[in-house]
Amino acid sequence: MNLRKEYEAYLLLERGLSENTRLGYMADYDRLAAWFEQTGNSAESATQTELGAFLDTLHELGIAPRSQARIVSGIKNYYKFLLVEGLRGDNPSALLDVPHPGRKLPEVLTIDEINAMARCVDMDSDQGLRNRAILEMLYGSGLRVSELCALERSRLYFDEGFVLVTGKGSKERMVPMSEPSIEFTKQYLERRDAEGPDPKPGEEAYVFLNRRGSHLTRVMIFYIVRELAGLAGVRRTISPHTLRHSFATHLLEGGANLRAIQQMLGHESIGTTEIYLHMDNTRLREEILQHHPRNLRGC
Repeated sequence: MNLRKEYEAYLLLERGLSENTRLGYMADYDRLAAWFEQTGNSAESATQTELGAFLDTLHELGIAPRSQARIVSGIKNYYKFLLVEGLRGDNPSALLDVPHPGRKLPEVLTIDEINAMARCVDMDSDQGLRNRAILEMLYGSGLRVSELCALERSRLYFDEGFVLVTGKGSKERMVPMSEPSIEFTKQYLERRDAEGPDPKPGEEAYVFLNRRGSHLTRVMIFYIVRELAGLAGVRRTISPHTLRHSFATHLLEGGANLRAIQQMLGHESIGTTEIYLHMDNTRLREEILQHHPRNLRGC
């Protein structure tokens, strides 16, 4: 049974959708199926948690909330089809949240939570040094997960303490590396050179490799970060992008200049970076409400 063809026939014959809507729903299905294929699972047997991880990936890719909302609609339609056809007895998409176009403040980890995640890395495992270096690069330099996946060894300047990053629009920027990110990335590369894995042909330039010698994908890094958060007792839903948000927020709280943060993050517009200023003001207001004598009970 070719589920893709069955679903397309359902949209055309039973739903009677317009050509544009049908093509949009099929594109949503193809995106979903490709993502599950990367993870080694199938969209047909998806759980609600897995669908949530898929939506987190859409956010990581920078897809606009309005487009995310349309994709969620397509996903819901697909699982409705599986129910109608008797191919599933439940609907894992029923409780998926539709992203709203409004500006939402990003989730931010505390320094203690990030330190707890770092302590949870199993440094005795084959991939321990790699995973610790990944954590330090995401938080210590505020890299996008796509930038981390594409990072090449020739772009690391350990002696100068910088990494040359290729961001959106193929624009390059120099980003400072923290001392821990330098330390653990150097150790990881030294061990990799000595013990493997050996890079596959064409993969030699990349910094972070999987066990088979291929460069890591966004999905793999997503699961590394999510697993460390769970081990550290972080109960909120986070992603690699959360570490980037935390990087920027902690810099601002420490007194860094907003323009400098903009350059490090690779934002085209200062308006994009100003969300962290708003977060800082929001946190300040919460502190005032919590601790100012006029807001304490009994005053």
